[in-house]
Amino acid sequence: MRVLYAALDQEVPGTRGGSIHVRAVAEGLAALGHQVHVLTGRGPGGFPGGDVRWHEMRPPFGRRELRWMRAAQVLRVARTIGAQAIIERYYNFGGEGIRTAKRLGVVAMLEVNAPVVDYPGSRKRLLDRALLVEPMRRWREWQCRAADVIVTPTAAVLPPSIEPSKVLEIEWGADTERFRPDARGIAAVGRNPDDVVAVFAGAFRNWHGAGTLVEAVRLLRERGQSRVKAVLIGDGPEFARVKRAASAVAGVTLTGGIAHDRMPAALAACDIGVAPFDMSAHAPLSLGFYWSPLKVFEYMAAGLPVVAPRIDRLQAIVRDGQEGLLYEGGGAEALASALARLLDPALRARLGAAARARVVSRFSWSAHCARLDEALRKACACAC
Repeated sequence: MRVLYAALDQEVPGTRGGSIHVRAVAEGLAALGHQVHVLTGRGPGGFPGGDVRWHEMRPPFGRRELRWMRAAQVLRVARTIGAQAIIERYYNFGGEGIRTAKRLGVVAMLEVNAPVVDYPGSRKRLLDRALLVEPMRRWREWQCRAADVIVTPTAAVLPPSIEPSKVLEIEWGADTERFRPDARGIAAVGRNPDDVVAVFAGAFRNWHGAGTLVEAVRLLRERGQSRVKAVLIGDGPEFARVKRAASAVAGVTLTGGIAHDRMPAALAACDIGVAPFDMSAHAPLSLGFYWSPLKVFEYMAAGLPVVAPRIDRLQAIVRDGQEGLLYEGGGAEALASALARLLDPALRARLGAAARARVVSRFSWSAHCARLDEALRKACACAC
């Protein structure tokens, strides 16, 4: 099947979750025999090699709010390649891929990893109401109605009017061939043999909780647990604040962003994967935990026990006491207690091995793409 994948506000290769997702899905579908063309930005070092056909296309002036203005160019590419299905990454001001699919009469698949519905207090909702006709709500609901298949980690972020039969609830995943406990390469930081290293990898937004890990390490070291260290990989809005806090805590290293190709070795050199999300710091999370966190799947693939808050949906991925430890609340004290339990090497080994087994069987990108392949073929058969 000839598939056009519209991801104009991403870039490949890249270090962000969206970039990793786009590349994994494109390459996974190509591995299943599809001819995949991707419209996206060209990242540092140029597009990857392989079977995927990459086409550079970004939103006008780099503003993703203007993505919809690329509809004519998307249509031109779709006609040139003879697209039989179009996948688009959802964005409120997008729709260029879905519009093209409807115009050509081909299957439209919409990937949704952010709320389509408004959360309480949403500024978009207030603006929509001020405009009376609610154009933003109407447009995003049109995108969902027009899609033949909607792929999302949770249907809770979709308008309640959407027909459940066209919704594919599925988690994102990890490359379990590259992310392995024995991955080799340049480690992110040096370590001593008796160190216990907790790793955070992420975009350093306030709800990602990187600062909570720094505070937890401070508490543990004040209590004499000098073996505990932490490495924080990534960058983002909170990086400078977290770096200032970390400067006063021994054993904490911030690497900044690193290429995703280096991540397997970076994780394999650590002992614990930490995902200290703070639900209270991000208003849209009042709708529930709608993410499908790539960091968690990659930690698990690397054989790391995962430490995270006890959050609905997240605890369906990481089961407390089986693949990791889940703590109550979002505070550093609770995180520190969980990390202290994992100073036991036997417990770390048991949970890490189970985490690896679970992600291989349930949450690999190959499993994800197999489900997409099935959904695309079914939708195409129905359309014929």
